[in-house]
Amino acid sequence: MASNMDREMILADFQACTGIENIDEAITLLEQNNWDLVAAINGVIPQENGILQSEYGGETIPGPAFNPASHPASAPTSSSSSAFRPVMPSRQIVERQPRMLDFRVEYRDRNVDVVLEDSCTVGEIKQILENELQIPVSKMLLKGWKTGDVEDSTVLKSLHLPKNNSLYVLTPDLPPPSSSSHSGALQESLNQNFMLIITHREVQREYNLNFSGSSTIQEVKRNVYDLTSIPVRHQLWEGWPTSATDDSMCLAESGLSYPCHRLTVGRRSSPAQTRKQSEEQSTDVHMVSDSDGDDFEDATEFGVDDGEVFGMASSALRKSPMMPENAENEGDALLQFTAEFSSRYGDCHPVFFIGSLEAAFQEAFYVKARDRKLLAIYLHHDESVLTNVFCSQMLCAESIVSYLSQNFITWAWDLTKDSNRARFLTMCNRHFGSVVAQTIRTQKTDQFPLFLIIMGKRSSNEVLNVIQGNTTVDELMMRLMAAMEIFTAQQQEDIKDEDEREARENVKREQDEAYRLSLEADRAKREAHEREMAEQFRLEQIRKEQEEEREAIRLSLEQALPPEPKEENAEPVSKLRIRTPSGEFLERRFLASSKLQIVFDFVASKGFPWDEYKLLSTFPRRDVTQLDPNKSLLEVKLFPQETLFLEAKE
Repeated sequence: MASNMDREMILADFQACTGIENIDEAITLLEQNNWDLVAAINGVIPQENGILQSEYGGETIPGPAFNPASHPASAPTSSSSSAFRPVMPSRQIVERQPRMLDFRVEYRDRNVDVVLEDSCTVGEIKQILENELQIPVSKMLLKGWKTGDVEDSTVLKSLHLPKNNSLYVLTPDLPPPSSSSHSGALQESLNQNFMLIITHREVQREYNLNFSGSSTIQEVKRNVYDLTSIPVRHQLWEGWPTSATDDSMCLAESGLSYPCHRLTVGRRSSPAQTRKQSEEQSTDVHMVSDSDGDDFEDATEFGVDDGEVFGMASSALRKSPMMPENAENEGDALLQFTAEFSSRYGDCHPVFFIGSLEAAFQEAFYVKARDRKLLAIYLHHDESVLTNVFCSQMLCAESIVSYLSQNFITWAWDLTKDSNRARFLTMCNRHFGSVVAQTIRTQKTDQFPLFLIIMGKRSSNEVLNVIQGNTTVDELMMRLMAAMEIFTAQQQEDIKDEDEREARENVKREQDEAYRLSLEADRAKREAHEREMAEQFRLEQIRKEQEEEREAIRLSLEQALPPEPKEENAEPVSKLRIRTPSGEFLERRFLASSKLQIVFDFVASKGFPWDEYKLLSTFPRRDVTQLDPNKSLLEVKLFPQETLFLEAKE
């Protein structure tokens, strides 16, 4: 890194080589090249056949051939210890290659691209434009040169231009293009965008601001106030057209040059300083702005210091701070703020949300789209001379209170104490980002109070507007309504998206419900089928078990039966013929002395258990199963033969 002394030497050498007299421009070019002298010169001067030699590295670097005669405005030659020493080629000079420059020239609603060698002149560009735009060269003013106005004979190479350049053509001597009516031409101008190149005289800083043709001069001045902190009534302007006599005039009808116009602004001196300066020099002032909207910007105009006007009056009211220092609970701090605000300025004031900033976000943004509101954050500062006027005349105006209550969630914080200020900046950095936090951090005390208009978006919170204390009721209402228009447009989109999302979710829920019911029906059918199959299986198992049990009983009875006696037997034999329900007959011989139970066992061994079937005789008809099974066949008169039949019990 070069020291300060080295940088001064490098800067002097750079200006000597390039002819750039503007120190800020030269420093900017050197900083862009890391204070590398050779790289900075090569970036400005076209590459020629020559050698640049740097004493830092000891090596020779091809670069532009330096000719002291071509830089009449250069600084005195540096001493031998300079960081840069031009070296002329001593023997053979090779003809340099031409460098091509690109120009985009804008004229009204047309753009013309021109490509020329840097050896051409400005007049040659005009000749090309004459053919393209059908405008005589004598009627054409070619503007946009960084070095100011140039002659037609000026060689482009001498202007040290970059490769890409933007210019614009003015034709003040030509009438505007024909249109159906003046109103049509004005309407076209209202839709155009003007580039205002505004130079802040005191700090030598330049701002490039875009404004629509419908913007007013007053809006320009207020935007400049936000950038330069020069109140509108103290702004001293140069460069406004003579026709721009009213701050309410829109830019399209003010006579500004289109598409670009240069202006200069500074701070107006006090009357004594003005008289002194007027004796020393005359200043070409086209317009000194004055605005009804800045009645409270500076009390010094009335011959009284700001502190005398507002400080004494406000100190009488400040019996206690608006908010306790280092409050642990934001809700408690807001309760005290609301109570103190009411005691100072009355009960007609916005309804301040009691709770943390996160809770205010939840109330304003994280609800249904139809119920969302903008969030207004009021930042109070007791030491500002504007606070009492803003609170009593603007913030407590019935129209403002009513509009805020209907459309905003209003949250407040007091930045008077350093601890509370640091706490809010931490919250601001977390919720809005470092840019907004830095903006609030750099606000001066007399620019307070502030009114922040916040709109909740899908992924972040956007600060739509920062309203400072030096405003009027009408302007405050206008800016609130402008923010509301932006919010309403976004809200309509959010409502549409939310309705479409809910419709999709409803369809999905209905589909999911139908699918769930279908699954439940299928599951119920499957479970019923499974139960039915299980029941059938159970019954089948029971049936099999019963059949197996019955078969086992039958076999045991069959095995326990006494052998059938022969027809010719010493003991009396009874022959029984039994008819089954199917019409078949069972025949067997029994001893007449055998018990009736043996007949029952025989019938059961054939598959007809006596507890399920009854055994009936025909003549006389009687139920044999009702007789005593221990009696013999002879005793129950089933001898010598009998025909019986089986009948299932009911």
